[in-house]
Amino acid sequence: MKRVWLIMLIGFIVVSMGFSQDNYQTLYERFIQYRDSYNAGGMKNLIAELEKIQNKDYKLYTLLADAYVEYTLWGAPDNVDKKAMYQKAINYADKAIELNKNYAYAYFVKGAAIGRLAQYAGIIKSLFLLGDFDKSFKKAIELDPKCFRAYVAMGMRYRDVPWPMRNYKKAEEYLKKAIEIEPKYINSYLELGILYEAWNKKDKAIEMFKKVIEMPPMKGFTALGREAKMTAKQHLKKLK
Repeated sequence: MKRVWLIMLIGFIVVSMGFSQDNYQTLYERFIQYRDSYNAGGMKNLIAELEKIQNKDYKLYTLLADAYVEYTLWGAPDNVDKKAMYQKAINYADKAIELNKNYAYAYFVKGAAIGRLAQYAGIIKSLFLLGDFDKSFKKAIELDPKCFRAYVAMGMRYRDVPWPMRNYKKAEEYLKKAIEIEPKYINSYLELGILYEAWNKKDKAIEMFKKVIEMPPMKGFTALGREAKMTAKQHLKKLK
């Protein structure tokens, strides 16, 4: 009898470990699909499924954190506590980093969640969060030099953070690097256009906004790309 229970226990452990490893790709593909179309219901269900998985590994914790960031950004109703949800994303990203300190994706997601959380904080708190924001994205870039969205985030950081931490030249360098790595990502051009507009480089800004409008959305970021096109049209209208 004891042997039977032992075999069942081993089988349960193997199944649990196998689920977290063998099915990660399926879960990640669903995440990409829901993000691509801004499928709020699908993303919410994915979060619920990921929450229920026992013995999560660093990949599953990171995916759960990213699902929270995306859902909170474009899918969650206005009456939810978005500050708490972004904090939850940070906590899950931290758990992933505890399990694997060399996983670039976890640092990227943590940085993204911190950036969103800072929008709900006061000036002093936002400046405090800025240090963790920088560390997270710079670590993501260090571990994965092709993490183009981390470059976009850093470009926006140097463009938007108030003086004396603002640096348009650095912002331009980061955004151009993102485009060099992944030229299909529309939002890199949008953010560069917004930078040039703020920098009073009108011709360059117009060039970037026109490019955003003409480019097809990148697969995996279709809804985001459509938003970028609408934003580019609004900026272009003001500049003409």
